[in-house]
Amino acid sequence: MSDRAMQEPTLLLLTALADEPRHGYAIAREVEKISGGRVKLRTGTLYGALERLLGQGLIEVHEEEIVDSRLRRTYTLTPAGRESLGAEARRIAATAREATRRLGVVGEEATA
Repeated sequence: MSDRAMQEPTLLLLTALADEPRHGYAIAREVEKISGGRVKLRTGTLYGALERLLGQGLIEVHEEEIVDSRLRRTYTLTPAGRESLGAEARRIAATAREATRRLGVVGEEATA
């Protein structure tokens, strides 16, 4: 990945896959949960993003199965995806620390 900040949908998708493999609908639900209901991915947006992340080597197909006569793919992070997500998490944390420092926020508010 580049030195640029990750777009929020990419960050949310990779985060949704960080703890376990998931299929498309489960990823969409997890993104909504992670974002506190702020981000709701439409089907076309979700699968377009998954294809892009597959092409970038950040995720891979973990498993394919037929459910109700339809192909269901389960996705997981690749090592490169884990590395990119970790780097972005560190970048965001550093920025948040600097923002709280400049605002003079101390104590529990600084970690919330």
